[in-house]
Amino acid sequence: MKYLTQYLQRIFTVDLRALAVMRIWIAGIILIDLAIRASDLEAHYSNMGVLPLHVLHQHLWLPHFFSFHTLSGLWQFQVVLFALAAIFAFCLLIGYKTRFATVLSWLFLLSLHNRNPLIAQGGDDMLRMLLFWGMFLPWGRFYSYDATKTKVNSNNASETNYFSAATAAYICQLVFLYFFTAILKNSPEWHSDGTALYYALSLDQILMPIGRLIYPYPELLRVLTLAAYHTELLVTFLLFIPFYNSFFRIVVVSVLVTFHIGISLTLFVGLFYLINIASVVGLLPKPAMDWIDRRLLNSFRRPYTGHFKKFFKRLKAPNLVSVQVKVNRPLFPPHTLRIVRNSFVLFVLFYCFWWNLSTTHIQAPKLPDESRWFGYMARVDQNWSMFAPIVFRDDGWYILEGQTSEGKIDLNQQGKEISYTKPASVMSLFKNDRWRKYSENYLFVHNAYIRPYYCNYLVRRWNETHPNRPIKQLEVVYMKEPTQPDYQEVTPTREVLCICANAPE
Repeated sequence: MKYLTQYLQRIFTVDLRALAVMRIWIAGIILIDLAIRASDLEAHYSNMGVLPLHVLHQHLWLPHFFSFHTLSGLWQFQVVLFALAAIFAFCLLIGYKTRFATVLSWLFLLSLHNRNPLIAQGGDDMLRMLLFWGMFLPWGRFYSYDATKTKVNSNNASETNYFSAATAAYICQLVFLYFFTAILKNSPEWHSDGTALYYALSLDQILMPIGRLIYPYPELLRVLTLAAYHTELLVTFLLFIPFYNSFFRIVVVSVLVTFHIGISLTLFVGLFYLINIASVVGLLPKPAMDWIDRRLLNSFRRPYTGHFKKFFKRLKAPNLVSVQVKVNRPLFPPHTLRIVRNSFVLFVLFYCFWWNLSTTHIQAPKLPDESRWFGYMARVDQNWSMFAPIVFRDDGWYILEGQTSEGKIDLNQQGKEISYTKPASVMSLFKNDRWRKYSENYLFVHNAYIRPYYCNYLVRRWNETHPNRPIKQLEVVYMKEPTQPDYQEVTPTREVLCICANAPE
């Protein structure tokens, strides 16, 4: 038991400063995500948009879900919720009431994700899980407002190592992400043929300029495919090597950061790569953080000096009244609360492992359906099937074919004359990754119920902004161009997904 404890402490100990950097990064991502989503408040979160509340509850809602954002279908109500979420995320960013800000940020993120699952992607699940484990991590000990208000024993001021059930859960969550996404990629295109990246780069909806440059080289794509697969399968297990732990952590962080930067340069994945880079920042070992702290963050160290404390001193209002507060004894002893907290974290960690295991074809007992309510309620449900088991093949582009009194126009091309020629950049037709993900879900037959709402939303928005050029009818057309092996070309076919007409006045 002694050696097991030493082993666990060695592999699951993290640097508190690295956790603080991860906290700041995650809070920044939440703010960026809110800003992106806020540009489509009416479209994605109101009853006037593409997913009214009654449609959400009829087709996508589970009894265990929870969401503040479903309390009203007005976009003005969503503005208030977005503002509150931004305030809590900013508090998390600067480390003000850090644990409270973490809990509220997680709660509002969960609420936001439940409002419109049609625009969610894998990075959202990871962001939610990082905030969930963050509620049990002391990631406000450094580079935070809270740190400037905490008196620290000078003997312990330089101690930055931290070990708990929550650090084990955080590191294991990273392993779950990469290992299970590799296990789910069980098709020959990933681990033998090596054609997965070829198919991924054939998807014009997500093809980035660097991806276009390497696309014509099949042997390079094969090597990169096999490298990506084995990176996901094996690299995080380096974290479990008990010797040269700092070295192997640097290797893992470097490999995964490079991996996700490579993905972002070749494929349009929204905030996915930033979320995953943020997730590994907390792994940075003490030597790396010593260098970063000394060279880059010297002015923001935890003790009572530095610009961080001076900044908050300027914001602090003067104390007009001195009040003596009687400190009551806690209801439960600290060690009891610690045991309860660690026990709960370990339970959820095991639950998440079992959930992930149940998504694979590994012969093992599956998580019982009657116990899944907890996963859906706390949104610790996970499925890391990114490009798995095979890469999506139904490539193509949308034409929003509107009929006006003057002829047909394409709303996807700002009202230009209809053309069935493939655009130079299909990806540029999407305002952001949320719309791209929605358009992907729009194709699936099991999501056919959402098609009229999108069609009618487009007609209404166009007619409101172009009263002198109204649309009488709109056809949502998909120019289907299925990806063929070995660069074979195929003639696109015109598929009408939905037709809607403007109501007569």
